[in-house]
Parts: sequence; C-alpha cells; structure tokens
Amino acid sequence: MIVELGHFALVLAALVAIVQMIVPLVGASRRWPGWMGVAEPAAILQFLLVSFSFGALTYAFVTSDFSVQLVVLNSNKFMPMLYKVSGVWGNHEGSMLLWVLILAIFGACAAVFGSNLRDTLRARVLAVQASISVAFYGFILFTSNPFLRVATPPMNGEDLNPLLQDPGLAFHPPFLYLGYVGLSMAFSFAIAALLEGRVDAAWGRWVRPWTLAAWLFLTIGIGLGSWWAYYELGWGGFWFWDPVENASFMPWLLAAALLHSAIVVEKREALKSWTVLLAIMAFGFSLIGTFLVRSGVITSVHAFANDPERGVFILMILAIFMGGALTLYAARASAMEAKGVFAMVSRETALLTNNILLAVAAFVVFVGTIWPLVAEMVLGRKLSVGAPFFDAAFTPFMIALTAILPIGAMLPWKRGNLTRTMQPLWGALALSIAGGALVLVMQTGTSMLAPVGFTLASWVTMGTLIDLWTRTGRGDVSSKLRRLRSLPGADWGKATAHTGLAITLFGIAGLTAWESEDIRVAKVGERFEHAGYEIELRDVREIPGPNYVSTMASMAVYRNGKEVAVLHPEKRVYPVAQMPTTEAGIDNGFWRDVYLVIGDEQSDGGWAVRTYIKPFANWIWAGCIIMGFGGIFSLTDRRYRVAAGARKRRAAASGVPAE
Repeated sequence: MIVELGHFALVLAALVAIVQMIVPLVGASRRWPGWMGVAEPAAILQFLLVSFSFGALTYAFVTSDFSVQLVVLNSNKFMPMLYKVSGVWGNHEGSMLLWVLILAIFGACAAVFGSNLRDTLRARVLAVQASISVAFYGFILFTSNPFLRVATPPMNGEDLNPLLQDPGLAFHPPFLYLGYVGLSMAFSFAIAALLEGRVDAAWGRWVRPWTLAAWLFLTIGIGLGSWWAYYELGWGGFWFWDPVENASFMPWLLAAALLHSAIVVEKREALKSWTVLLAIMAFGFSLIGTFLVRSGVITSVHAFANDPERGVFILMILAIFMGGALTLYAARASAMEAKGVFAMVSRETALLTNNILLAVAAFVVFVGTIWPLVAEMVLGRKLSVGAPFFDAAFTPFMIALTAILPIGAMLPWKRGNLTRTMQPLWGALALSIAGGALVLVMQTGTSMLAPVGFTLASWVTMGTLIDLWTRTGRGDVSSKLRRLRSLPGADWGKATAHTGLAITLFGIAGLTAWESEDIRVAKVGERFEHAGYEIELRDVREIPGPNYVSTMASMAVYRNGKEVAVLHPEKRVYPVAQMPTTEAGIDNGFWRDVYLVIGDEQSDGGWAVRTYIKPFANWIWAGCIIMGFGGIFSLTDRRYRVAAGARKRRAAASGVPAE
C-alpha cells in the first residue's frame, strides 16, 4: 500500500509542477500578484509530495519488499543496511527519482529563502524550475517508473551491483546530483532574467550562492568518486578520463567559470551576456552528462542504464531546454548590454581570461568524450580517446590558469597597473621557481611534471596568502591580524578554495611523476623489495562476508627493517551477482601510500601481487576537501543574505517599489 501511495504522490507532484510552471509565469507577465503567489506554496507542496514518494521507495528497499521490481533487481536481504538504502539510488529509476527530489528541494529553497527577490523574478524562477521538473516527471512516469510490481515476488533479490556496495559509492551519487541539479537554479535564474529583459548587479548577486552551492556539491561528489576509484577498482589510479567522469567534470569547470563571471556582473555590471550564456551551458552540460550515463551510447563502470529509448527521451529534453534557452538568449541580446567598461589590464580582464580558459578546457574534454561516438556514427570507425589525448590537450589550460591566478586576484577593478600589482608577488614568484628547480635537481627521473606542478602550486598558495594579507590594509601586525579575522567570508572562501586547488594540483603532479609499480607472483612466507619497502605475504584465507566470499591476504610492510603496517587486500566474489571486486590494502601516509592488491592463485601455489608506492596521493583529496571548505566559507558571507534585503528596505523607505 505504501508503494502505491508513493506512486500516487509522484503523479500528484507532477500535476502540482504543471500548475507551478504555468500560473506564476502568466501572473508575472500580467503583473497579477495572486497568480505569482501560487509559485511558493506550489514549490513547497511539490517538495513534500516528492519526498513522500522517495520515502516510500526507500521503505520498500529497507524492508526488502520483493514485490517491487526495482527492489528485486537491486537489493538482497543479506545486504548491509547502508547498501539497502543506497540501493534506492544505485539504479536508473531510483536515481531519477532522486533527481526530481533534488529539483524540488532547490525549488522549495528558492521559495522559502527567496523573499528578497523581486516578485516577478521569483515567480519566473520557480516556474522555470518547475518546467524542468515536469520534463523529468514525464520521463520517470512514462519510461522509468520505480514503483512497478512483479506478479510473483521471489524469495530474494538479485543484489545491488557489487561495485556500488561501498561507502564511497553510497554517498557519491547524492552529492553529484546535488551539483548537477543545483545548476538548474542558475539556469532558471538565467531564463527568468531573459524573460524579464533585465540582467543587473542584483541578479549577479542572487545567482552566485546557488551556483556556489552546486559547485561545492560537485566538488565533493567528484572527490568521492575519485577516492572510490582509487581504492576500490584496484587499478591504482584516481582519474581515468572515463566518459562518465568527464560528464561530471565538464559542468564543474563551467560552474567555476560562472562563479567568477557572476562576480563581474555583480561588481561592474559587465560580461552580462557571457554570464547568462555560461548559466545556460553549465546546466546544458549536466543534461549532456545525464544523456551519456543513461542512453547506452558509452560504456563505463559508472553507467546506470543501457536503453536507447530512454536516451532519446533525454535527448529530447536536452534539445527542448537548450534550444529554447539559446533562442531566447538570441532574442534578448539587446537587453544585456554591458554598462561597465574596463582596461586591458584589470581584474575584469583577468576574470574573463579565467572564464575563457575554463570554458575552452571544458570544450576540449567534451570533444574528447564525444568524438568516438561521432566517429562511429559519421565515419563508421571505432575510435578510442584515452588519457594521452586528455593529458596533452587539457593540461596546458590548467597551467595557464594557475599561472595567472595570483596576479588576477590582486589586480584592481576597471584599470590596473601590472608593475604595481606584481610588487608584492615577486618574492613569491622567485621562491616558487627556486623550489621547482630544487625539485628538478633532487628527483631521479627526467619528468618536468613534478617540478612544474610544485612551482605552480607554490605560486598559487603564496600568492593567495599575500592577497589575503594585503586586504588587511596598512598598519602594524597586530592591527592587520585583527582585520584579517574580520574579512568577509567570501575573501576567506576564495583564499581557501584557491589553496585547495593548488594542493590538489601538486598531489596530481607528484603522484603521476613519482609513483612506482611492481607486479609479481609471491608465495606465502616470501618477502620481496620494492622502492625501499619490503613486502611479506604472510597468509591468504577465505573469509565469508554478509553477501560475498572474500579471498583475503595478510601482507606486512617493512621499512628499514621495521614493520610499518599489516595490510589486508581482498578479492571478493558476490555469489548472487556472480561478480568479483577488488579491495586494495592501503597504508595511507602524509607523504606516500603503500598500495597492495592480491590477484588470482597461480599454478605453482603462488599469488599474483601488485605493489604501488604512490607519493602525495592523499594530497589530491585533501585539496578537494579544502576546496569544499572554501565553498562553505563563501556561502557564509553575510552579504549574500542581507544585500538584497537592504536594497528592499531602501526602496521601501524611498517609496520606490522593490521590483
């Protein structure tokens, strides 16, 4: 009964979304307050209905209700509770229900916290957000119903994909969806502004927190996915340029560009047309990612579905929203004339350069991801675009971006002087280059990746600290420290995020340049040496798990004759799914990871063993965490909360309508 109620609630939510899409939009065009006022309660009611629907599906998974087809295909009564819950979104139908739930959450947040918005803008934003929901409600109800029953319920389910039975993958999709779907708010703001024919500084200030929240969630989601791939897949890598990885990375790059571009709109009312286009394209690439994951056009361990019919439906959604948005954008071009002018050397120019580099980098990733599909369709040839292409094509843009970052952050608005801006940065630049030269001399290999990575990471970090310190003005150290504590959250957020980016970049450079690998057959009791470490295979046993059988090794790691760790790499087999997985044994360290993988037993009684020494691996995810904190610090900036309210109060005091 609860399942049927969940299905009914989903249908009701779709009907409410249709009302929310039409009535406020008509009200905004006619300036009817009553019709515009429908948007807020409709958004909240839609959220409550979808939440109930999602809760009903979760209840079916938690109670192992095998009369529900989705539970049969993606759960098992022996699974741990965490994976029963994550099984709700660990499949195509459930993940789409999570998608519309997050759409409704963002819509409800805009309704509750958007009281400072102009009435017409708020109504249009919520109507556009509802139109996206309507499209995906139709997709779910007509092609991907999660509440279908089976005529004869089995005694047990077919199990969740074993690769998804991991804490990293339990939390990775929700964060990723919060980022993907969060960009719908930037899209809704862009379309609402185009409908009004008004893009101004207030719009730039309103759109930034929503974009920042989406970027923050994408950062966490991508970081979790990278961490999971590192320790779960047994390949020893953190990023593979997999099409589905790229599908989340492209919106992240465009969201980062949008964040910086919106600053120019807010501060200088320039780059308005470009910023609106970025808001449209960022969500457009989220839809492209959804198409890639669910259409079956690409093969990936991350893909949710292999159904061309569903892919065509998503392609239609993409065509309607992107085609309509770009048509409206072209029609309203005259309404987005920039007011602020700026010199070639200015912060506006630096942020524009930042935008161009990020956008072109995203386009390069897109071309590399989609080219095999285009080549097969147009040329009839099967091609593979792998890491060598992406590394060669993408890396130069990131080098250029990090090289200009400290200078751009310190340039003044409107007109700057490069010589004056560089005065406090010369020391940081010299130290960074000297540090890179020292790394080049000390390393045993000939790769320039690590020295360049260290130079750029040091340059960004020291430049960020100098920028933060100069913002405290003149005076003695104690007064500057007092002012440092009172700097706005956005300043601290920017400094923290840029530092996190530098740490991640150095982690990637150091790991890629200096990691070492050893593959051999080892027998129980045998000890072997690799990269200054001694590894001993002590034992290999079969251990039963809750819904799998594990072949678990016990391996000791020695350094200079002293035992530093005992690791337990596993190879698991899930009998119901008939699928093996690899669980690496990892000794995490600040400077390096020792990474061990146990393979198959050999004919001579030995075991295949892979050993990796991975320098600075944890710096990659530490940098992602620090970037996430940067987003949080920026979101706490009180200017986002009070600026629009102050504007409304000033308008009321002067007798001018807030609209």
